Amino acid sequence: MSLYPFARSIVAGILKPTYRIKVEGLENFPKDGGVFLCTNHISNYDPPVVGITAPRKVFFMAKAELFKVPILKDLLMNFGTFPVNRGGSDREALRTGLKILKEGNVLGFFPEGTRSKDGELGKGLPGAGFFALRSTAAVVPCAIIGPYKPFKTLRVVYGKPINMDEYREKKITTEEMTGIIMGEIGKLLEK
Repeated sequence: MSLYPFARSIVAGILKPTYRIKVEGLENFPKDGGVFLCTNHISNYDPPVVGITAPRKVFFMAKAELFKVPILKDLLMNFGTFPVNRGGSDREALRTGLKILKEGNVLGFFPEGTRSKDGELGKGLPGAGFFALRSTAAVVPCAIIGPYKPFKTLRVVYGKPINMDEYREKKITTEEMTGIIMGEIGKLLEK
């Protein structure tokens, strides 16, 4: 039995009232099929906030260092999180991510690769373009609009899926695709 639904309800019971989380655009989230969910990254709380606001279970990559802590490793793996070695191309993490999408699940991804220190949207890494172009998943941009301050409203905005047909046909590069995804996240941040 998975701990995910139980943990999700506990985390939601803590975070939703503390940060007065307001969710927008859930109608844009595909009800089935693979979804590549790309969001900005402003806090360590971002993965659980996305996990409790998305209408489907979200699988995340997390830095490999977290999996060296025995109890944390077990928890992360139970929640569908898998390790990635940052700073280079981690082929195993790429294969795992593509498998998640191919199986019709949701892969949550922070294209910036790390948290923004100033809250501004940073440059995306090519991994975002890789997953978008190499899978047939719907690519959904998401914006977390802070601040993470108790009893201040935190907004999570899910955008419409990016029409990938034209980009896959044009055979654009992963860097170009990442730029397009970051642009869509940027538009949501301006709302």
